Amino acid sequence: MKLFIIIGAINAFLSVALGAFGAHALEGRVEPKYLDTWNTAVQYQMFHATGILIIGILAGNLQASGLLNAAGWLFLVGIIFFSGSLYILSLTGISVLGAITPIGGVAFLAGWVCLVFAAVKLM
Repeated sequence: MKLFIIIGAINAFLSVALGAFGAHALEGRVEPKYLDTWNTAVQYQMFHATGILIIGILAGNLQASGLLNAAGWLFLVGIIFFSGSLYILSLTGISVLGAITPIGGVAFLAGWVCLVFAAVKLM
């Protein structure tokens, strides 16, 4: 599905841009633990941007599956909640944002489960 390829590519772009921002603009301006948190957000965003790209390619080449669509949307929700909350936490130091992060983690896990079941259905 073309939409997931676009969403994945945008998130991959943002991951690279935010990684560069963290490496160049945040170095020495935030505590090292927050720079590590920023880098974790960048990594997970890129992992799941790649996953969304793969889902887009699969959806375009296979019979459309509700499970593939669910996986793609769950990965996007995961990026927003997981990486987004970590980016904000890194910039603000507001630790209560850490309570939002697991919502994104659960969305990532659910997305991977949906991808597994979509693959099993294809067998």
